[in-house]
Amino acid sequence: MSILKAVCVLVRNLFVNRSILIAENLALRQQLAVQQKTVRRPKLHKCDRIFWVFLSRIWQDWKSALIIVKPETVIKWHRQGFKLYWRWKSRTNKVGRPRIPKGICNLIRQMSQENPTWGAPRIQSELRLLGYEVADSTVAKYMIKHKKPPSQTWHSFLKNHVRQIAAIDFFTVPTVTFRILYCFIVLRHNRREIVHFNVTANPNAQWTAQQLTEAFPYDEAPKYSIRDRDGIYGKDFCRRVQAMSIKKVIIAPQSPWQNPFAERVIGSGDKSTLIMRPVFGEYYSH
Repeated sequence: MSILKAVCVLVRNLFVNRSILIAENLALRQQLAVQQKTVRRPKLHKCDRIFWVFLSRIWQDWKSALIIVKPETVIKWHRQGFKLYWRWKSRTNKVGRPRIPKGICNLIRQMSQENPTWGAPRIQSELRLLGYEVADSTVAKYMIKHKKPPSQTWHSFLKNHVRQIAAIDFFTVPTVTFRILYCFIVLRHNRREIVHFNVTANPNAQWTAQQLTEAFPYDEAPKYSIRDRDGIYGKDFCRRVQAMSIKKVIIAPQSPWQNPFAERVIGSGDKSTLIMRPVFGEYYSH
């Protein structure tokens, strides 16, 4: 069998072009050299990759002699080399936008210092009148930052206006028949006292606004109301709050600690104790 195979190879070599045989032998020898360098897995270096990329451009049947990697890998090497070449060819020493002249920067600082009430659009307009076209962001970058009085923290706000704040919030109550009821509470901050609560199965903005009216029927409305960003507080609710001269204070997203007293009331109950009370003909756990 080995003699027959050798005869077939000899006959093939007689009729194949000599240049093809040279390329094939070169490819096989190169792969053999790579195999001899490594023990477990063939490791190709940069010179090996360059060799196969170059061979794939001058020899049409290079895929037939490739064993150690897939032809797609050689094509990927060629594309990477193409990217590196064009990155080197399109290199430049000038990076980013052109610099703003130092005189314009000084002029922006002078105008913002002499006119503290001017903002970036006003200074940009004045520069345009002088013949300088500068972007609004550039003016804001070189303006002198005037010190602003520090605003009070959230803790200071709660402490300073404790007598004028009412907290509102919803929490859900599962019933024995697997219904979900929604309980709305109104709590005064000064005495940590719940002044109103009600339960419904279908809450909406109009119903919530009516609960706020019932909680403060006369001239007892607080100055501020703290609430979260729930979608239940719609247009009807906002109009009712505005009509009652209450300023809404909305807490930050996912920050229940900013409405501490209402959250404490909702989360302070013992979940393991089941207190049965009739609500709309059903019972719920508190």
